[in-house]
Amino acid sequence: MRKSRQEAAETRQRIVEAASNRFRLQGIGSTGLADFMGEAGLTHGGFYKHFASKEQVVQESVALAVDALRDKLHEASDAPPAGRGLKGIVDLYLSTEHRDNVMEGCPFVALSGELTRCSDEVRAVVTSGLTEVVELLVAQLPDMPVAAARKKAWVMLSTMVGALSIARMVNDDALSASILRDARKSLYP
Repeated sequence: MRKSRQEAAETRQRIVEAASNRFRLQGIGSTGLADFMGEAGLTHGGFYKHFASKEQVVQESVALAVDALRDKLHEASDAPPAGRGLKGIVDLYLSTEHRDNVMEGCPFVALSGELTRCSDEVRAVVTSGLTEVVELLVAQLPDMPVAAARKKAWVMLSTMVGALSIARMVNDDALSASILRDARKSLYP
């Protein structure tokens, strides 16, 4: 029995979600089709009914992860009390919970080494996502001229991504927590 268009779209979305999680957890190169197809409850033989190549699912799964990160950061900036703004974003991003949740965390950290070697189409998704996060940070700096706020936002994002990366690398929990805490303190008064 053939699937309806809606069922096919739902299956495709399940594959993208599973791939997005697996890529962040294991890496793009270390994740085979069978890994994320199995997580989606499918056999790897059905992959090419939905995608032309692994690169296509990489592009869509990175876009999904970037969208999820952007939405979480927006939500954190709007959170009570009275919209936490920059502090909400920084606290969420540089939290031990985010550090420990690689599979649902920031794709820029989890995949940075591999994203540099991806296609221009995937890197365009990354560039767009980074720019969106920077613009969210710029919006939290209303007292600065826009050009200066944008420069500061790029430095802030670089600090956040770097601190989270290093905090995940070290094998000392106290040091890891200290890296996150000190980075948070450096980003807001």
